[in-house]
Amino acid sequence: MAVEVGDTIPAVDIKTMGPEGGPIDINTGAALGTGKVVLFAVPGAFTPGCSKVHLPGFVAQANELTAKGVDTIVCVSVNDAWVMQAWADDQGVGDSILMLADGSGTFTEAMGLVMDGSGIGLGSRSRRYAAVIENGVITHLDVEAPGQMSVSTCEAVLGRI
Repeated sequence: MAVEVGDTIPAVDIKTMGPEGGPIDINTGAALGTGKVVLFAVPGAFTPGCSKVHLPGFVAQANELTAKGVDTIVCVSVNDAWVMQAWADDQGVGDSILMLADGSGTFTEAMGLVMDGSGIGLGSRSRRYAAVIENGVITHLDVEAPGQMSVSTCEAVLGRI
């Protein structure tokens, strides 16, 4: 069952790239549980929609989100930490977005937002969505219909907060 507005964000250990250039554990409850967080999930790093629209929108409008009181912007995908770092470097993310690698899909499963992408060679991935989380509680959650990208874009999130 998928998480809903009012639920606490699941606390599981996944990965991010550490300062020494290797993956380190990060607990989603800790990373997403303090302040106002905008979390967006994508099916895969370097995939067309994710690389041409979804991530670039958040990179370009990160300052607008922080101006509206967002403390942390987070991108999560069912990819490994090296891929997420390479994608962040390719997209010029810098320090504006925390890139989380859910390589085994643990967080995605805990969220109840798994997508079966095996028909296009992706296997088990995350559905595309955006959430606003305040002190660990989901206050907005917008999950895209398959093949769509409208309710989870940065512009859509900006319109909700």
